[in-house]
Amino acid sequence: MRLERGKGFPPLGTPSLYWLGQAGFWIDTGRHRVIIDPYLSDSLARKYRGRKHPHERMMPPPVTVDELPEPDLVLITHAHTDHLDPDTLGPLHERFNKVPVVVPAAIEHVAQERIGHGARLVAVDAGDRLKLAEGLELSVFPAAHEEREVDEEGRHLFVGYGLRTDNFSLYHSGDSVPFADLDAQIRRFAPQIALLPVNGRDKQRRADGIPGNFTLDEAIHLSRDCAFLVPHHFGMFAFNTIDADLIDAAAGMVTSPDPAIIRPVAGDHIRIVT
Repeated sequence: MRLERGKGFPPLGTPSLYWLGQAGFWIDTGRHRVIIDPYLSDSLARKYRGRKHPHERMMPPPVTVDELPEPDLVLITHAHTDHLDPDTLGPLHERFNKVPVVVPAAIEHVAQERIGHGARLVAVDAGDRLKLAEGLELSVFPAAHEEREVDEEGRHLFVGYGLRTDNFSLYHSGDSVPFADLDAQIRRFAPQIALLPVNGRDKQRRADGIPGNFTLDEAIHLSRDCAFLVPHHFGMFAFNTIDADLIDAAAGMVTSPDPAIIRPVAGDHIRIVT
């Protein structure tokens, strides 16, 4: 397998990744089209205008909801608005109201409110495995957005997803930090591509109510058995990012057994060649 950079939105049916910004991706398996955690609006900028962290976008949306082709599946990792955005998912549901949306069962009611009445929700929890279509299998992993949280029924509020397709296997952690057993679970799943946040965390952000994620070094370590690491969750909000030059520097220093680091570029795609 190799990853190749391509210009613009990928041609439909081409196995590829298209970064939507933050943790969002359009994933084309060659047979199926999957969207995960799309944030294509300015809803957070409106919500936090005039506050300490105004949530102004550093990058415009690379594509609008109206420009998106119909997906076969939407995946949501948790309820934070940059992952479960009513101003993105509501209009998407209005256009494509039959598309199933996979959400953590612990936030199903929140998802229904934000996406809209009649949304076809598929409620899951960590440990679930689903065959969603011929050639498309989904595994659900726990995640810890600094903390590994569950509801009163023991269902996880934060999850990640593993996709196994005819062409490749991929793991998207959602927002997470390292925690006990995550490394072993990912090694058992054995993804070829890891999509991991790299914006890190610190005491000041935590004090401000902004839970953090893997550092770049932690993401490299977690994905050490993968062929490729595609970092994300940077370049969106000035208070919660990492300099892209640091990602590029790490990519230039990678040696075996570390994964090749492919930094996504908004507006362009990454073709998956098998």
